[in-house]
Amino acid sequence: MKKIALKVIGLTVLASALTGCIGSNAITGKVMKFNVEVVDNRYARAGVNFLLAPVYGITTAADYVVFNSLEFWTGKNPISGSPHIFDSKVDTHFEVNDDLDPSLTDAPIGPITHTRTIDTGEMVQIDENTVQMDIVYQNGDTAVLTGIKEGQSVSFYMDDTLVSQTTISELESFRS
Repeated sequence: MKKIALKVIGLTVLASALTGCIGSNAITGKVMKFNVEVVDNRYARAGVNFLLAPVYGITTAADYVVFNSLEFWTGKNPISGSPHIFDSKVDTHFEVNDDLDPSLTDAPIGPITHTRTIDTGEMVQIDENTVQMDIVYQNGDTAVLTGIKEGQSVSFYMDDTLVSQTTISELESFRS
């Protein structure tokens, strides 16, 4: 019974991973962008490409097995944020979506990433140990980021929910 269960789990994982064969290959695209930006000469770029061949192998595998699969199942690539190619609106030879249940026409899982672009952020010092940033996102949503110093520690809260803690020395290490 245990062998059958392991085979079923293995086949399920394999089937899920194989959905990633097509996608935006975001990680590989980032390596390719780096490759092109290293130098302006096409022959030098070819040399860099040759040196990066092992990296391309790793990123392609990561894209195929992990990121393209996530892109397929969520409808959005978690790295680039681009929609999955299968969700493209194009003229098609066969139209079947109108005859299907709506649950079969979109990605079954919502996007993993929820990125919002900040429109404005206003920093205010509340007291000697507290700073607050009032954030307005481009979609109109608002949030409050608060930093509170307690001794040598700093706690950060987003809308009164603790999101991070650090120390003064760690923060000072980021100064240029």
